[in-house]
Amino acid sequence: MVRDGYFYAAPLIAAAILIGWLTHPVWGIVPMLLAIFFLWFFRDPERAIPQQPGAVVSPGDGKVTDVSIVTVGNGTRVRMSIFLSVFDVHVNRSPIGGTIRDVRYQKGKFLDARSPQCAEQNEQNTVTVEGEGQTVIFKQIAGLLARRIVFNPKVGDRVARGQRVGLIKFGSRVDVMFDSSAKLNVKVGDRVQGGATVLALLPAQAELATTATSSRSDGAH
Repeated sequence: MVRDGYFYAAPLIAAAILIGWLTHPVWGIVPMLLAIFFLWFFRDPERAIPQQPGAVVSPGDGKVTDVSIVTVGNGTRVRMSIFLSVFDVHVNRSPIGGTIRDVRYQKGKFLDARSPQCAEQNEQNTVTVEGEGQTVIFKQIAGLLARRIVFNPKVGDRVARGQRVGLIKFGSRVDVMFDSSAKLNVKVGDRVQGGATVLALLPAQAELATTATSSRSDGAH
């Protein structure tokens, strides 16, 4: 369990006991139920992390709501959006293993996380991870109920695929952007698990090196 669950639950449990002692036990039910909800919400189950080369795993639990092509810099990437309802695990994990190259926090609105506009307008944290010859970008996007985004690693830190890196407090969304050459493994409507579900398979580093060598050879003729 994420320790935040204890921070939220402990005062409510104390309030439930105090209210029940001063008045009647029945009046302590509401704060006790809220405490149980927070303990459940901040659950952090162990996951079996896929080990196949080039695997991009889901950074969070939820439902795939969009798969589209977007322009990033001078190129195009696949963007996969995952909606995390209040009932999903909200611990976020790194989609690939590698080095954190950039972390950018943007203040913004708190539109419904299922809204198309929220990817640009909502409060969010954009993280760039470079590893296995690939660069993957993922966003932690606040939603209608979310009011805090947590991300623990710093620029220059190395992370493993599926490693816990933070969380978003209450309803939210995560976007993952990767090279358009990737082979997609899920589709819109699928439910995914953070760290466990393979969203896509990127070309392995060896394949990239072979492709680059072939391109240079072709250009020499």
